[in-house]
This record gives sequence, C-alpha cells and structure tokens, in this order.
Amino acid sequence: METPDIIDSRNGEILSAASCYRALAAKDVRFDGVFFTGVRTTGIYCRPVCGVKTPRASSCVFFNSAAAAEAAGFRPCLRCRPELAPYALQQNLAHAVWQRIAAGALNDGDTERLADEVGLSSRQLRRVLLQHFGVTPVELAQTQRLLFAKKLLQETHLPMSDVAYAAGFGSIRRFNALFQSRYGMAPTAIRRATETSAPTAPDALTLRLAYRPPFAWDAMMQYVGRRATPGVEACVCNDGRWEYARSIRLDGAVGWMRVVHLAQRNQLELSLSASLAPVLMPLVARMHRQFDLDANPDVIALHLSADPLLAVQIARTPGLRVPGAFDTFELALRAVLGQQVSVAGATTVCGRLARLFGDEADTPFAGVTHHFPSAERLAALAATEIAAIGVPISRAETVRNLAAFAMQGGLQPRPGTRLQEAIAQLKTVRGVGEWTAQYIAMRALRFPDAFPAGDLGLQKAAVESEQGGRLTERQLNARAAHWSPWRSYAALLLWHSLA
Repeated sequence: METPDIIDSRNGEILSAASCYRALAAKDVRFDGVFFTGVRTTGIYCRPVCGVKTPRASSCVFFNSAAAAEAAGFRPCLRCRPELAPYALQQNLAHAVWQRIAAGALNDGDTERLADEVGLSSRQLRRVLLQHFGVTPVELAQTQRLLFAKKLLQETHLPMSDVAYAAGFGSIRRFNALFQSRYGMAPTAIRRATETSAPTAPDALTLRLAYRPPFAWDAMMQYVGRRATPGVEACVCNDGRWEYARSIRLDGAVGWMRVVHLAQRNQLELSLSASLAPVLMPLVARMHRQFDLDANPDVIALHLSADPLLAVQIARTPGLRVPGAFDTFELALRAVLGQQVSVAGATTVCGRLARLFGDEADTPFAGVTHHFPSAERLAALAATEIAAIGVPISRAETVRNLAAFAMQGGLQPRPGTRLQEAIAQLKTVRGVGEWTAQYIAMRALRFPDAFPAGDLGLQKAAVESEQGGRLTERQLNARAAHWSPWRSYAALLLWHSLA
C-alpha cells in the first residue's frame, strides 16, 4: 500500500523521510500527531516524542496516521501510546470526516449513512480517505475503535465488556478477535502490563487527553468562567489550580465531568461519572473541540506575531486557545442571550434559563445542579414564558427560533461547509445578526477564521493603546484580513488584552 504524503502543518509542505527522521531524533513535540514512525525491526509504531532509543533511519518508515501504520502491519507502542497523540487536523473534508469517525460515526458499520451525511457517495468517501490517510473508512474506524479501547484498558478499571461496548464494538467476541489479530495479544494482556491508579471515586472514570504545548489554561478558564452558565458549569480556582466541571446529557446518558490541567504532562485529566461509559467515544471527541486540544499554537503564533499588536499579547499568554462548547445549541443560545448586554448580564439570564427550564442534575459539585434545557423543551415554550427570565419578548422569540433551527439540524453543518455558508445559514434565524453568527461559528462550530468585527471590545482593542478610541467595523475587518486564517485566535488575543 502506498504511504500518503505527510504534510507539515506549519507550512503545508510535504515532509520528506529525512525531515521526519530529524524530528524523531530531536523528540520534537511540534510534530507529535503529525506523523507516526513504524520500526521495521520491532513491528511497532510510535509517536515522534517516544522516549525509547531512536532507531536507525534505515529501520524507520513514516505514516501520516495511526490507521495507515496499522494497515501496514505495525502495532502501537505501549510506552508512548499513539492514542494519546494530539490530532494533526487540517481544514479539509477528509479530516472533517475523520473527526466524525473518531466520535464513533461508523460504530454501526453504516458507511452509506455516513457518506450521505457528509454529502458524498460511498465511493467518493472511500476515495477521499484513501487519498489522505491511505486507508478505507472501515479500516480507519477499526483503528479508532481499537486505540480507544486500548486507552480505556490502560487508564480505567472498566470491565472488559464495558470497554468493548464503549469503544463501539457490537460484541465482546468481535473485540477480542480484532484486538488479537491486529496487536498480537489479548486485551487482558494490555491491562496486566499497565499500572492504572484507583479511580477517584467508586463511580468515577479518569481519562487523559493530550495537546501540543504551550496551553494558556488559566487564561482559558478565566474567559470561560465569566461566561459559564450558573448551575450547569463551574470554573473554580483552588490554591491557584483551575478546574472546570459541568453536567452532561449525551445520547440518553446523564452524568457529570471535571477537567484539570496536568501541565507537566501536556495533558488534561478528565474525570467522569461511570454512567457516561456508553458514550465515551463521542464525549471525548467533544472534549477535544471544547478545549481546542487539536490546535497547533506554534503555527498560529508564528502567523499572528507578524502584527506587533498581537505579538505583545501572544508573549503574555502563549498557547491561548479558542474555547469551544460541549453542546453547540447551548453555546449558540448563550450568544443570543448575550446580544446588547454585558457578559455578566448574559451569564445571569443564562443561569435563570437553566434553573427554570432545565432538569435537575445529580453531581458531586455544589455549583452544578442542572442540565441545560434542550432545544425541544425551549421550542415548545411560549415566548412569554421565556421572557420571564428577564429578556425582551423579541429576544425570547429569537430563543424559540434558534431552538427550532437546532432541531432541524441547522447547528450541524456538513463537513466541508465554508465559513460564509455557515454564517449565511445562521443569519436565516430571525434575530441572529452578523455578530452573533460569527461568534457561534467561532466557538460552537469551530471555524478558526470566524471574526465578529462588530464587537465593540475588539474595535477598541485593535487600536494602538496610545491612540485611544476605536476602529470602525470596516477598518477592523481590513486589518484582520492579514490575520486570516486564524482570525478567531486573534479575537481571543484582543479580548484578553483588554483585561
């Protein structure tokens, strides 16, 4: 099988085998997840940051994905654990499809349905993935399920049957057979070889999620904390250590989660209620989006630092990310409630909405008491009922309009949808204007080039400090053109500069 080209995410150029080997020898963290190294003499594939002795160049073959390495007959390293590598996602259709598969879109084996969801035929879907990853959709899905199962075996004490089903396998027999044939050992052997710590509580699971450093965790928590929905989310700083907690309702499962930063390991530690075990694959995928774990901060900083104004803030908060959302509807509704009011005011009315219309949640956190109300619940309410939280009747109507839009799938654009197409679709919701649509696209839909130029804070922050005043929306858009394709990150930098 021909190995697909390995793209350097910093400049878009194709990496040669010699370049990959130099990165491997240097244990360069910037390439973690960009490529994987198969070692012919051992039959194992590793991350470029693996701590083992660097093999000879003649023994190495390089792959752009774990799936391609496994399709070539290599098995994952138990030391560096390829499933922990941060993703090297690009803004293209193939990687958007890959994200869906990583979240379990093919766990039912229905390739035709996935192809229809992304607007392709099954033949086109197969061709796209073969071109970019060197594997078929089924092979890619199998690798994702196996690596996720391996992660659960090494990080949790879940029973083997729960591991199999959480990783998307329809039967324990199928899980055991595929694991044995691909990795040359039984799943139980992985668990025996791994020292997993006891869970933090009898009903809790703990997983680790990696990222490329640096990560401005404290800055992200300060931003999210001011916008967290009271009763649904909580950002707390204890002894200088920030943690994030929230209630969870996903695909019929309910529970809670807590996230803390493991700075020395370049990881986030995710603690979850055991009730969420059946939805771990899609939940972990949501965590990657919510905390922007797949960002490459060096690439973004290199581009934005060309503007002296942004360079100053980059130096202050290296590794600043764009906070995403656990639920797109929840974030979109928060944006609507934030129209023409202060951040504190929007946070207050969001909390009222959750208390009045959200179901109660059973969590170990005093500040997390409710689930956010669903789109179905809010769409069924009268505007006068929603207005009781303290918003104008016109804003209440917008809430109902947005809920109906979400129920129709409007907040789940197809992979490959362009930013301007997504903005135009959002603005079809009566009451959603340019600022709101750009903000939703930036944080909920994860478009890295979305930019709410109508924001007064951005218009003020984009002016050199000694000048005062603010730019017009047109002037700000003109200046921001040079920040593309990372204008969302520029927006976060400017907002933080105001603080």
